[in-house]
Amino acid sequence: MRRISTNSEFEKAVGYSRAVVDDDYVHVSGTTGFDYETMTISDDVVEQAHQAFGNIARTLATARVSFADLVRVTYYIADADDYEALMPVFKQYLGPNPPAATALIAQLVDPRMKIEIEATARRPNPNHNRNTGLGNE
Repeated sequence: MRRISTNSEFEKAVGYSRAVVDDDYVHVSGTTGFDYETMTISDDVVEQAHQAFGNIARTLATARVSFADLVRVTYYIADADDYEALMPVFKQYLGPNPPAATALIAQLVDPRMKIEIEATARRPNPNHNRNTGLGNE
């Protein structure tokens, strides 16, 4: 098992890893729209979503996987009225290889946060055939 950290203030304060690589799977912790280098966050939910996906992309790359390898995402959205504005962002990043997904309306731990995204990826294994989704596997 390997733990991935961005050394963000959140990780240090709370005591968690940005992601954990466990055999075939990469489990990415809930990721918000904070820019972890500057510890700033936009007031705009769409900008937060783009930043969150950028943060997730960097974490996935560290684990040597990509959005194409995601098998599940969970969206935690602070305001149900924001969901429609977020749908095109979700599709932009995940549309070509859509994972299983769940969206929940939830109060997030910091009132500046409007979205948090949790993701799980499966690492490609050359010894296993990939499921093509054709129903004959």
